[in-house]
Amino acid sequence: MNSLKRYVGRNLPLLVTGLIFVALFATASRLYDGFFSSRVFIGLLSDNAFLGIAAVGMTLVIFSGGIDLSVGAVIGFTSIFTATLIEQHHIAPGLAWALALGAGAALGAGMGALIHFFRLPPFLITLAGMFLARGAGFWISTESVGVGHELYAKISGYELILGSIVVPANALILLVVMAVGYGVAHQTRFGRNLLAIGANEQSALLMGLPIGPAKIAVYAVNGFCAAMAGIVATFYTGSGNPSMGIGLELDAIAIVVIGGTLLTGGRGHVLGTFLGVLIFGTIQAAILFDGRLSSWWMRIVVGGLLLVFILLQRFFLRRK
Repeated sequence: MNSLKRYVGRNLPLLVTGLIFVALFATASRLYDGFFSSRVFIGLLSDNAFLGIAAVGMTLVIFSGGIDLSVGAVIGFTSIFTATLIEQHHIAPGLAWALALGAGAALGAGMGALIHFFRLPPFLITLAGMFLARGAGFWISTESVGVGHELYAKISGYELILGSIVVPANALILLVVMAVGYGVAHQTRFGRNLLAIGANEQSALLMGLPIGPAKIAVYAVNGFCAAMAGIVATFYTGSGNPSMGIGLELDAIAIVVIGGTLLTGGRGHVLGTFLGVLIFGTIQAAILFDGRLSSWWMRIVVGGLLLVFILLQRFFLRRK
């Protein structure tokens, strides 16, 4: 009994997130015919794949007590950078993706180095990174660039058929990234170091943990994830656009917090982020099924949930 209480207390935010998802999905299924189906559930993953990938990287950053406002801009930069390389410079997609991922990781590592070595606030450094990435995207092109390469058509059209369940490529990529993110966050020393840094950086330093390398690495990983999200977004839309991802960094942060990760760092779960993506997608899908509600209702509901989880985090911190 005591062990059950400890488990519930330790995982209360994650459990609340799971209950909210079940309640939302069940309510939408009762209100709208056809909502309770594998097609709708898979659609939640496919339609929010690039947001979910960005949220995985953001989860790791928030584990360490940091924040990254450059994610949406990196997605826009990566999408137009990749599309331009492939369509206008006729570079092979694989090489274009590698260059885009390297650019995202390099930007992240640079921001992490500035944050660590100069003791600068992550908010300000990543805000500068946001302007840099967004400006670079518009410098490349002010208009969207379509991608007509046959490999893109094959990837975007790929579907894994499991009986009556059809899983598109975007959803598969999201599931793979979530699984890798879970392994990194919860099964490696790197993930444990991030949580220790977020819980108490001074204590982590006294314990001899590699604070500097961990901080630089986590921002590099986040930049890599953001760049990957930009590439996946080009699969989804069939084009690169420098305007893509505006405000997406705030959606990613909201998903991570709704997923039960403490915004102050030191405690959280990648599974919670996955549930946060599903909650976000369920709200979107329910509004589309209804047909009478404005898309702004999604912001209202997400804002309400965010306030609930901020209050829950406050309660959790007081108990600690």
